[in-house]
Amino acid sequence: MQPTSHDAATHAREAVTPLSQGDPLSEAAPRALGLLVVEDDDGDALLVEDQLAIDMPESVVIRARSIADARAELSESCACVLLDLHLPDANGLEAVAELRELAPSVPLIVLTGVDDSAIGVAALDAGAQDYLVKGSVGSGELARAIRYAIARAQVHGAERELVLARAQAHEVARLERGLAPRPILRGDAAWMSARHRAGRSRALLGGDFYDAVQSADGPLRLVIGDVCGHGSDEAAIGVCLRSSWRALALTGAPLEAMVRTMQRVFEQERHVAGLFTTLCMIDVDARGESAQILLAGHPPPALICGPAVERLPQERGCAPIGLGREDWRVEHVELPSDWVMLLYTDGIIEGRVGIGPERLGESGLHQMIAAHLAAGGDARSRPQELIGTLINRAEELNGGPLIDDVALMLVGSGAAPGA
Repeated sequence: MQPTSHDAATHAREAVTPLSQGDPLSEAAPRALGLLVVEDDDGDALLVEDQLAIDMPESVVIRARSIADARAELSESCACVLLDLHLPDANGLEAVAELRELAPSVPLIVLTGVDDSAIGVAALDAGAQDYLVKGSVGSGELARAIRYAIARAQVHGAERELVLARAQAHEVARLERGLAPRPILRGDAAWMSARHRAGRSRALLGGDFYDAVQSADGPLRLVIGDVCGHGSDEAAIGVCLRSSWRALALTGAPLEAMVRTMQRVFEQERHVAGLFTTLCMIDVDARGESAQILLAGHPPPALICGPAVERLPQERGCAPIGLGREDWRVEHVELPSDWVMLLYTDGIIEGRVGIGPERLGESGLHQMIAAHLAAGGDARSRPQELIGTLINRAEELNGGPLIDDVALMLVGSGAAPGA
């Protein structure tokens, strides 16, 4: 006979192998299965325990006489519950509903003394995996029902995870479209090539975003930003900021007005105080000869001119948005005739270099660009090759995938590569 006292039940729980650690259907490696019998009748409980001792010797049976007792005995090691429908504190389908609320994912088999198929079907509809009529369960039938119930629960759990994974994939796709939309470029005055790489610490995107718009005879307007933090909430804020920026850019608003408006939008949308966002916004004049740059706590872009790589502009930027400060200023820079700019988020420059505390930094990124160009790379004709090389090399130096998200946007004057 299996233990039924509280002390014996406690000892039994310690010996049980959690369901997640093995396949209960495996005959090659039998292991202890925790079975909770919720039955107030001592005689019926004894029959169940004796039958399980013969047909499932690998099981450890724990007895509960009521729903209240079951609440105290349920644990992660419980592989299946055998439930009587007539208990002191719950009767009929009420007992099924309460057990399902206590342990929604644990397989549940109803043991009823009434040979009524309608009650059994109702129990299945209420969340039970199976039902058996007391006194009419043949040799091995109870053990078989338990194993099948556990297997069905595992299948249903896998199906739920698959549905969740698909929903998450759809959500990521929607966020990607919002964070990295198609640029609006007119004519052959400029081109853009970009890539986003999620950090290793999560499956979903973070808050890195970028965009580019250009009117027929107006400036080329660029933005790249990074919402502090990781996860879908930050990604949603990034989408909101990116959409706000595009609307403002299309109206022709000046950079100073755009950043102030975006700060107000951000302060309304953020979910925790202290959250901030870095921004780099650039307006390149219609002739492509000069640019206005506003840095709000963001790394400055790299200007690529032939084999040379330099910081653009040389001055440091101002505070990120969300910190309550409005001291942003616009820098004016002259551009060479055949310019290419790399805008990026700090995920790539914060990667480590070796096992020590040293980070890649801006200078390290510039050196990587220069090395690629010196090896025959061409930022203008093969922009994605350069972007891929920078990400791969940064991960090599980091000793694995970068922790933070990375967004890279390569923009250049003239017709698009391959046009």
